[in-house]
Amino acid sequence: SEMDGHYDDTDSEDELPHGWEERTTSDGWVYYANHLTKTTNWEHPKTKQRRRVAKDLPYGWERVKDNQGRFYYVDHINERTTYTDPRLAFAVDATDAKRGSSPRQRFDGSSTTDQVLQGSHLVGKVAIVTGGNSGIGFVCYETARALACHGARVILGCRDMEKANKAIQTMKTNRTDIEVTAIKLDLSSLTSVQHFADEVLKLKCPLHILILNAAVFALPWQLTDDDIERTFATNHVGHFRLVQLLRDLLLRSAPARVVVVSSESHRWARLVFVATEDPINLINLSPSKSNYWSMLQYNRSKLCNVLFSNELHRRMSGRGVTCNTLHPGNMVRTSLPRSSILFQILFVMASPFTKSMKQAAACSVFVATAPELEGIGGLYFNNCFRCEPSIAGSNSTLATQLWELTDDLIKDRLSKLGA
Repeated sequence: SEMDGHYDDTDSEDELPHGWEERTTSDGWVYYANHLTKTTNWEHPKTKQRRRVAKDLPYGWERVKDNQGRFYYVDHINERTTYTDPRLAFAVDATDAKRGSSPRQRFDGSSTTDQVLQGSHLVGKVAIVTGGNSGIGFVCYETARALACHGARVILGCRDMEKANKAIQTMKTNRTDIEVTAIKLDLSSLTSVQHFADEVLKLKCPLHILILNAAVFALPWQLTDDDIERTFATNHVGHFRLVQLLRDLLLRSAPARVVVVSSESHRWARLVFVATEDPINLINLSPSKSNYWSMLQYNRSKLCNVLFSNELHRRMSGRGVTCNTLHPGNMVRTSLPRSSILFQILFVMASPFTKSMKQAAACSVFVATAPELEGIGGLYFNNCFRCEPSIAGSNSTLATQLWELTDDLIKDRLSKLGA
């Protein structure tokens, strides 16, 4: 159709000129109506791009036809109606696609949780998200909020219950209908992990998504009550034990997904700090004070996350439980490095390159919910894309050795606790 070529009444390239309206077809294509000339076009009148929207409406929305045959949209959550398709806020470029094809939406480092979950309906799903109330815990908050706002029942595992409950109150300020609860969880303590798992099992609910998100970073050397170096205990051993305790629940709930939040820093891990024949041993993984450097220890724990995820998937995928690991984002703006003034300064200097919470949590949400990942695991993701982990992270022998060492370590510590 012939289009009006005068578009000087708007400054934004994406903003439509006067007299134009953006609409959608039943199969998700965006088209543009010119009310001045009573014509339509598949291409944006200014950018010449073609766009598509997700197949499904956002959670809580309904498409209804009025008496005049026009479609309008009802937001049952916020009790409002509009003639504008809410999916248009998340339309994606489909310039190179032909109508009738089904290009898969792609996400990247700038994608947010809202974009990743657009059109997702998680009613009936139960998710656990671990994370402290500071640092990467803010990503835990956004992950939980996003899942809950799309219908999932979410259980938070948090160290500080006062902060956790305040976080839940904040979530419910705008969405009173969401279902989010918190149970105390200190991953550095095997006793606390046991208590958390016991409380979860008392709920008699399934478990479809387990996101192992909690982490500590840049801590001074310290042993836990279980006589394990704190970074290794929190970032790896605690999560390993939690999966052990929730294993049967995951299997009963299959298909289920476990998501392990690692870091690109796993690529700089040095497993062999003290020269030994076997790098997978407690001398390296739970070092003494004289052999401890906080950054190296964090990197080492993140490599353990990758190895653990791969081995867990190998052991459980045949029974419907898959596991993947991911990098949440580059220098996420959180208080995670609060233990080090140097890292606080570094974060300030790098702030233009950091991610928002919604961007940092997007990859976790994608891996936990993407339909195309159903039944698929043993992978590593960065910015919602699959990529290869380090050579050490892909080493199946190291993964098996780490699993066996961690299992033996937990048995030893539990025997000393009389468990």
